[in-house]
Amino acid sequence: MAKKTILGIDVGADQLKMVLVDNNVVLDAVAVSMPENLLKEGRITSIETLSDLIARTMKENGIKARNAAYVLSNETVFIKNVRMPLMTTEQLAYNLPFEFSDYITGEIKDYVFDYAVLPPDKKDEPEENESPSGTPVTKEDAQTETPAEEETLDLMAVGAERAVIEEIEAMLQKTGLRLVKTAPAICSYISLIREQYKLLSEYSTEFCILDLGYDSIRMYIYDKDRHEATRVLDMGLSALDDVLADMFSVERHLAHTYLLSNFENCLEREECRTTYENIAVELMRAMNFYRFSNPDSSLTDMWLCGGGAAIGPLTTAIGEMLDMRLHTASELVPDGEEIPNCNTFVQAAGIATES
Repeated sequence: MAKKTILGIDVGADQLKMVLVDNNVVLDAVAVSMPENLLKEGRITSIETLSDLIARTMKENGIKARNAAYVLSNETVFIKNVRMPLMTTEQLAYNLPFEFSDYITGEIKDYVFDYAVLPPDKKDEPEENESPSGTPVTKEDAQTETPAEEETLDLMAVGAERAVIEEIEAMLQKTGLRLVKTAPAICSYISLIREQYKLLSEYSTEFCILDLGYDSIRMYIYDKDRHEATRVLDMGLSALDDVLADMFSVERHLAHTYLLSNFENCLEREECRTTYENIAVELMRAMNFYRFSNPDSSLTDMWLCGGGAAIGPLTTAIGEMLDMRLHTASELVPDGEEIPNCNTFVQAAGIATES
């Protein structure tokens, strides 16, 4: 296949999502249920089981690929924006680990670090219609590149345990895939913002991407392609499993199948609407805190992704509580309107997109 063909993989607690991308064009997208507890606190509990699931899913769906890009679980990475003195890439490679001294335990050699040069922050930003900047520094660049002639460098720095990366590499090798790129969800969304910037900026140059996931809900906020903040709610669609289990007097596992199939239109029931309102209230609190901390923000637009984006009463409750313009995930992904259930595949598509 073409050199640019890459399989984006997003392993969630509830679903495995894979998107085949060639030159930033989505060729195929597939999602399958994950075995229970196969992903725990962001770590794979059985390499063999997950590799078998990936290989079987590829075979059953006729997906052929050699290279893979993998979305790192939020629980397994450290991310921070840092401002550092002007220095060469070699000096950065030496100094960057010390920015994570408050996060890491054990030896620095047990971690891997990477970074991307950020565009100017709001007080230094370019003209309103200017395209976003900020280009990830690749390993090839590190041999020759020197930073621009500025007094400081703004960076988005990422750190992860080396064992986690090696675990992912080993798992993918068992499926015949080669890991060529791995990054957290924050970077997946940045790739899509850059790719779709002309379309998205018709609404705003500040973006809030809301991932309505199974175990948690995450609110990612960007100014152009500069990550500004992430807010995490330790509640997700899994809360509906408990509601449905009580509603139908069934085991939680069976209740989850009711959630996935909207059994007897259960997601419209009043008991579920209480959960939607609770989620919306917590999101409003998180948004109010962000706006209080960033009084110059003019954030008005939110893009919905994750499994919860397909639940109409939930998104309605969020829109009413936050009083924001809501957009579908299909606007984030190139030709996303052609992808069924596009809200599910945003991270997998983003990790495979070259920005």
